[in-house]
Amino acid sequence: MPPTDQSLPHIEGLYRQYGGPLLLFAISICGESSRAQDAVHQVFLKLIETDRLKSALDPKAYLFASVRNALLNDQKSRQRHVPIDADRLWFTPPDRDHAAEENLRRALQSLPDDQRQVVVLHIWGELTFSQVAEILSISANTAASRYRYALTKLREAMLVKENSNA
Repeated sequence: MPPTDQSLPHIEGLYRQYGGPLLLFAISICGESSRAQDAVHQVFLKLIETDRLKSALDPKAYLFASVRNALLNDQKSRQRHVPIDADRLWFTPPDRDHAAEENLRRALQSLPDDQRQVVVLHIWGELTFSQVAEILSISANTAASRYRYALTKLREAMLVKENSNA
């Protein structure tokens, strides 16, 4: 069903609100900015064409799940893994500490995929563990556990790096 004139501003608003976090999430999955951008844009194009968002109980979670599914389908067809590009916009503080950013990016990259996805969804996507669980098809308790394990590993990795620089 084609969208109504009223739904296009709503979809545009969702793109403006969630486009950045969706892109970061997509990059965390595929590691390639251009593929991530394509996936995010394809999701929104499909929304414009079909207006399926009206039937979604949680539009934010629906968008993240749609981007994840688009990328997983793309990865299946490509059958290859590309590491995360370290020069993407993960952080934008006014007084950037590039060395700390790079250390955190490396620490994030070293996490298992399932833990990294939970961290990115929860922190950058600003999703609850229930929403993360829905997107990743796991329980909310599993999402929370993966998050705790990931934070422990990130803390350890960052402490090791700080101590080696001291």
